[in-house]
Amino acid sequence: MKLSPEALTVLRGDDARFTCSPSKTKWTVMVWLLDGTAVLTISKEFGVLPSVHPNVTAEKGSVSSGDSWVFVLKKTERRNQGQVTCDLQGSDRRTASLFVQEKGSVKVIGDSTLVFKGQSVLFGCHAAGWYPLPTLQWHVNNKTVSRGDYNISSEESGESLFTVSSNLSVTAAKSSYVDCLASVSALRTPLRSSFRLTVVAEVVQLEDGCTVPLAAMASFSAILLLLLLCICTVLCYRHRRQAKQSPQEAAIRFGQSVSGRSLVAEATGGKVNLGYSNPAYSELNLETRRQQQDFVSFLKVPDVVSSSSRSLHDDSQAEVCLSEETAKNIRRITTV
Repeated sequence: MKLSPEALTVLRGDDARFTCSPSKTKWTVMVWLLDGTAVLTISKEFGVLPSVHPNVTAEKGSVSSGDSWVFVLKKTERRNQGQVTCDLQGSDRRTASLFVQEKGSVKVIGDSTLVFKGQSVLFGCHAAGWYPLPTLQWHVNNKTVSRGDYNISSEESGESLFTVSSNLSVTAAKSSYVDCLASVSALRTPLRSSFRLTVVAEVVQLEDGCTVPLAAMASFSAILLLLLLCICTVLCYRHRRQAKQSPQEAAIRFGQSVSGRSLVAEATGGKVNLGYSNPAYSELNLETRRQQQDFVSFLKVPDVVSSSSRSLHDDSQAEVCLSEETAKNIRRITTV
């Protein structure tokens, strides 16, 4: 008879499977025992007999393995650890070993996620609730850290579960992932906890030996870019305002300017120098227009007279007064 595997290690909660293959076909009863206690009976004629243990059962083996049976222990517990025996009544028996391990938790604790380049950072790893004592490793950017670079301490609780602690000191050179891995033999993939370490002020080494913080360079570049943007905005705004003034509007404004100066020339009897710009031009223009309006209004006001002689006399006086007033105005404007 053959019993396989001879030793099996599973995690708590997994199923344990053992195969018993008799070499002789002449057998009648197969009994499975856990630590010497019968938990399942199989009859060659009737198959698996009812059992009082709900977490055990058996399956017929494959045709290639002959007249074999597979013993299945479902949802294993720590108390199931021990000896598993296949007993062919009155023929033969074989015994195998069952080990049940416990998978706990693992967590990485770091001082800070943001550090400066060259700063030393301390990491801690806490793996609790394991059985047996788990193996623990550190990885930095998926590279295994040498065992001499970190320490390990362990303790056992009252439930025969182990807690492992470890500390690792890392000098920040660049942004990295720091991982702590804990495992037992039944665990196919180690349990991992990751920590993201970000270097926020890396330094660029220049050829002349001086160092420039990248953060300062980035700030200066941002300010310069903002200044250039403001200048471009102002120039674009001025260009748009100049573009809105059409050639016709420019001609109209020029004509109004020349017309205003011509009025001054007519009032003063002089000529207008178009190339000369006088700050008092607007005042002079307003004063001249006011006097011309007064002059025109005076001429248009009809005289009410009682006789022709008086009318002539009054007209002559009015003309004399007008001439004097006009002359006075002309002298005043010429002086200005």
